[in-house]
Amino acid sequence: MPEDPRPVITVVAALVTDATGRLLLVRKRGTDRFMQPGGKPEAGETLREALARELAEELRLTIEPGAFDDLGRFETDAANEPGHLLVAHVYRLEVADPVAAAAEITEARWCTVEEADALGERLAPLARELLPFC
Repeated sequence: MPEDPRPVITVVAALVTDATGRLLLVRKRGTDRFMQPGGKPEAGETLREALARELAEELRLTIEPGAFDDLGRFETDAANEPGHLLVAHVYRLEVADPVAAAAEITEARWCTVEEADALGERLAPLARELLPFC
C-alpha cells in the first residue's frame, strides 16, 4: 500500500468514560467538532506523560501516566486541519472525578454512544472510529 502523502499530525488522545459508560467529548475554542481530549506530545515526553499533561491542562484531571490502558494507534482524517492525516495514540481511562473545561477547551460534554453518534458531522473522525470501543 502506498504511503499517505498528506502531512501528518501526531497526537495522544484519551477515550474517557465514566462508571455508567458515558463518553467524554470536548470541543476546542473556534471549532464545532467534538473529539477526545488530548493533544500533541512535547519534546522529551513519553506518550503517557503527554496525555497526563494534556488532561491536566484541558480538564483539570490529575492522572498518573501509568493509569492509562493502551487502546492502540489509529489513523484518520484530522478534524480541524483539512488535508492532514491524524495519527493518534489512544488510551482508555475511566474517571469518577469531575472535569472542567480549561485552556483551549470551550466545552466538555458527557454523552452516550447514541448521543455522540447523533452529532453527525460535528463528531470528529477519530471520535467516530472510537465509538465501538466505548
